[in-house]
Amino acid sequence: MEDNFSFLNQIENGTVLSVKLVPNSSYSKIIDYTQEYLRIKISSPAVENRANKELVSFCAKTFDINKSQIEIISGEKSKLKKILFKKINKDKIIQKLLFVLDSK
Repeated sequence: MEDNFSFLNQIENGTVLSVKLVPNSSYSKIIDYTQEYLRIKISSPAVENRANKELVSFCAKTFDINKSQIEIISGEKSKLKKILFKKINKDKIIQKLLFVLDSK
């Protein structure tokens, strides 16, 4: 199971998620994943940081954690991003992700 989620990396202070963001979509939803990233559609446009803000809110809601525990650590102006879930175990993210993907 761990091999299927190579876009998630456990580090000392949390878990890093690699994301490919699709902004300006008609809805916000996890679409699919590859070995490199989780693909997420966001309804906000990539203007004035709105897509990034919505991505943080969407991840907080989806993974049931506080927005303050989520930080975009790279790719702020790119579609490919790395998101840090502070003090969150990789297994918790995988468990929530399996639930979300299963309910698609």
